[in-house]
Amino acid sequence: MNILLVYPRFPDTFWSFKYALKFVRKKASMPPLGLITVAALLPEGWNKRLVDANVQDLTDRDLQWADYVFISAMTVQRNDARATIDRCKALGVKVVAGGPLFTSEPELFADVDHLVLNEAELTLPPFLADLAHGRPQRMYTSNEYPDITRTPSPLWHLLDLKRYATMSVQFSRGCPFNCDFCNVTALFGHRPRTKMAAQIIAELDALYAFGWRRTVFFVDDNFIGNKRQIKTEILPALIEWRKGKIGMSFDTEVSINLADDEELMRLMAQAGFTNVFVGIETPNEDSLTECNKKQNTRRDLVESVKRIQRAGLQVQGGFIVGFDSDTPNIFQQQIEFIQKSGIVMAMVGLLQAPYGTQLYKRLQQEGRLTSQISGDNVDGSTNIITKMNLDVLREGYQALLNKIYSPEFYYERVKTFLREYQAPRIKLHIEFIEVLAFIRSIYLLGMKGVERVQYWRLFWWTLFRRPRLFPLAITLSIYGFHFRTVCESHVQ
Repeated sequence: MNILLVYPRFPDTFWSFKYALKFVRKKASMPPLGLITVAALLPEGWNKRLVDANVQDLTDRDLQWADYVFISAMTVQRNDARATIDRCKALGVKVVAGGPLFTSEPELFADVDHLVLNEAELTLPPFLADLAHGRPQRMYTSNEYPDITRTPSPLWHLLDLKRYATMSVQFSRGCPFNCDFCNVTALFGHRPRTKMAAQIIAELDALYAFGWRRTVFFVDDNFIGNKRQIKTEILPALIEWRKGKIGMSFDTEVSINLADDEELMRLMAQAGFTNVFVGIETPNEDSLTECNKKQNTRRDLVESVKRIQRAGLQVQGGFIVGFDSDTPNIFQQQIEFIQKSGIVMAMVGLLQAPYGTQLYKRLQQEGRLTSQISGDNVDGSTNIITKMNLDVLREGYQALLNKIYSPEFYYERVKTFLREYQAPRIKLHIEFIEVLAFIRSIYLLGMKGVERVQYWRLFWWTLFRRPRLFPLAITLSIYGFHFRTVCESHVQ
């Protein structure tokens, strides 16, 4: 059996890092972890190939080789997923689809031969059994959650690792919180399910053996959902594993209550974590209450962010405008918060209501839904009939993005962060492409760019004030180029 695993293209978004990746000659930020894990669940005797359309073109020859095309996608990949399925149907290739997009919107893909939805550890085995007996059904679903201690390691050899900036692993699924706009709990439940430390170490060992020395992203929606296990098992195992090794820093996603646990932050920094993405959402307390973001309320959010930064963890922040409680002054509030907190990478989007969320159910009852979500956090779209006038909302949103990613505001925010940040002392692996990226930054940002004045000010300020952080300052300058380019192409 010939199986072609296909991952559709991402549009240009904040998360694509498309324009930053060009500096280091990489094609994609991260690999399709779900697909290479599904590949490990397929029979060993089957021939498996992967085409990640973000790093290589999908050809008709690829499709004609396959007995089945397995496709997985997120909502933001909907358009290219649709185009890929159309190509398969035109060539008579059968399609098996799964992942968040198809689990959330199966009715939009009536022409897919087989929908293997929810979590593959439960729904893929019965499909394979039925296929072996020549009677596969069209749809496989489950309301249960699998034990991921039995999930196999991904098939890393299917990837061309040189094309990616970051690798990814997964420790847990699920989140203990109940933010009403988030579909994580709808897909994966409230009780975090975790792998064993030995599984994570085995996956890292495999990546290290393949020569990987760059960043590894823990894709958990809330890495600290089970604090006890993180502190007593996972982080000690990572600290021990890193001894004598160079490279392999870690990034992940956490909730803001990380700031309340000094021991946890210390252990994460010691284990090699350097970046955490935190859903800040809004400085408006009423909006936080409205969306049930209880963990963010009744606290000084700016000080919480700075505590995490001082612990050696850069905070990347998610922000939302368009809550019912938002008024037109929310845009200036967001700008002031982002600048004061020194959150350099601030991902701001309009509120959207994903299928299956409490927000979706509430707005459906109120007759305030208009369409499916785009999944793009910077395209200025929403599927909600908003309380704020939509034109006012979009104009304010555009002005917000243009302001925070203008060279003046962005570079000032970088300096605010670097003043606070206490970098952990870990041995990082410097590759020649990093040196080339530095040279390109001098040419593209320091000589040709609209930000050349701000670039050189940061260049010399960091070199003399915070020399250990000089590589990070250049990296953040490159990220700023990406964010600004995306903003200019989306919201002008």
